[in-house]
Amino acid sequence: MSNVASSPGLSGLPTGVGGYAVDGFGPLVRTFARLVGGHPGGGGALTVLRHGEPLVEIRVGDCAPGREWGPDTGSIVFSATKGIAATVIHRLADRGLIDYDAPVAAYWPEFAANGKERITVRQLLSHRAGLSGLPPIARGIDDVLDHRLMEERLAAAKPDHLLGIPTYHALTFGWLLAGLARAVTGRGMGELFRTEIAEPLGTDGIHLGAPPVGSTTTAAILLGNRLAPVGTTYVSLVLGRAYGFPGAPGAAARALFLPGLDAFLEGDIPPILATELPAGNGVCTATGLATLYSPLANEGMIAGRRFLSPCTVKAMRRIESYRLDHALFYIPMLWHMGYHSLPMPGARTGFGHIGMGGSFGWADPGTGISVGFVHNRLGIGSIGSDQLASAWVLPLVVRGARAAHRTTTRTDRRAA
Repeated sequence: MSNVASSPGLSGLPTGVGGYAVDGFGPLVRTFARLVGGHPGGGGALTVLRHGEPLVEIRVGDCAPGREWGPDTGSIVFSATKGIAATVIHRLADRGLIDYDAPVAAYWPEFAANGKERITVRQLLSHRAGLSGLPPIARGIDDVLDHRLMEERLAAAKPDHLLGIPTYHALTFGWLLAGLARAVTGRGMGELFRTEIAEPLGTDGIHLGAPPVGSTTTAAILLGNRLAPVGTTYVSLVLGRAYGFPGAPGAAARALFLPGLDAFLEGDIPPILATELPAGNGVCTATGLATLYSPLANEGMIAGRRFLSPCTVKAMRRIESYRLDHALFYIPMLWHMGYHSLPMPGARTGFGHIGMGGSFGWADPGTGISVGFVHNRLGIGSIGSDQLASAWVLPLVVRGARAAHRTTTRTDRRAA
């Protein structure tokens, strides 16, 4: 792996880091090398685009034991998948096939069951449908792996007492959007990820589940103890009893936990890769995620082509809810329709989606910058710090972009 950047970028990258970064991004690259590459096992990648042009494309570490992370290495990005699934719905809305304020049942008649006839697409996209709980629709991992069954059970389900209140639909979000999209197009989300996202964007770095045979993307192996501690008898018992707790603990347990679900991530080719889970099993490269968010940061345009109309992009940028989220222990997520903003430096004016473990995609319309960050470390011991990756990536991206702009301006003046 080369550790030297091409001119006119940084004169050198830290040992073990491959790829490219323009002048000004030294602090970002060094922090990436330390926090992502500074641990035995595992690796990751980071891409920053401005108006679709690469500023940073770096990678470090291993995607499997003894195999270095490459430019076409992807990783399971968990809930960052939600931003991709939401973009599918926005593409359909952009063509007039879906109205955000129409009832979901207008497109998916079965969804009207059990008092859901007035729930709108906008509510669905902003985690306010009252359908966040797993226990009412699934008994175990076999049910969860059957995505068509999950769509059918959610169509028949009764909303809970949190209908209308922001409550993170951790897993159900994806099946709800898939059921809506299937009702409108007759196609599943796996196919729509390809036809509505990857192909129009010209990228092979975005997949739902395992990349197909012939894809250039290879899925990194998850490294760490994954969620094994959650599967112990004692922890499962406690979390199972938490279903009935009032407030955030109960809402979180119902949205995030099901006995046996820890087995979802076991093995070099975990079961999660064998289904369509539009809330959590996207396999993406860093460049694939950054490419997805590039038109969202640039008025719907990518490489001179229109991906979304300015009107739709404006709707996507709007914050739908300022209320604290009940299933995320009252974190102020600032929900958009399928994405979120964060009240922290570098993230206030942008939007995107962060996944479990910290992988994320992001758009900043104010600067035209899009970001993709992926890695394959997943362990209970490190998940807290890894989850906060955006807290150092995004501020350093903003800082680097400003420094790169100043450098470019000085170079242009000298050339003139």
